[in-house]
Amino acid sequence: MGVHPSQGGPPAPLAPARSPAAGDPPSRRAAARRALALPDAALLAACEETFFVASGPGGQHRNKTESGVRLVHPGTGLVVTATERRSQAQNRHAALARLRARLGDLAREPKVRRKTRATRGAHERRLAAKRLRSERKADRRGGED
Repeated sequence: MGVHPSQGGPPAPLAPARSPAAGDPPSRRAAARRALALPDAALLAACEETFFVASGPGGQHRNKTESGVRLVHPGTGLVVTATERRSQAQNRHAALARLRARLGDLAREPKVRRKTRATRGAHERRLAAKRLRSERKADRRGGED
């Protein structure tokens, strides 16, 4: 018999929630680009597809059938789910669209950030303000001439 996580048992392994960021390895980005080039049927065949009972409104048809769809893309490790429809086929289509969107985000190469410099005028204004502040403080200190 299983132990509930609140009773001190080991937590259930979860896939790490990752957002596409600049720290993604190039191999993962390349896998995302290759997957985006595939047609829907081939992309679906490349993914691990699991079905589960989705919860929420929808009555018996939703509560007793495995209409929720989870797609795991092995090349990138992306996991998407769709449970909003009562039909497994519609949820599969929604999950595939969601997977394509996430793959697109992952495949996008982030632009290299170039450091900017303050303009000469901004630099001079900042120094002038500092000088003025310094003079005011010196005036408040009083007769230390």
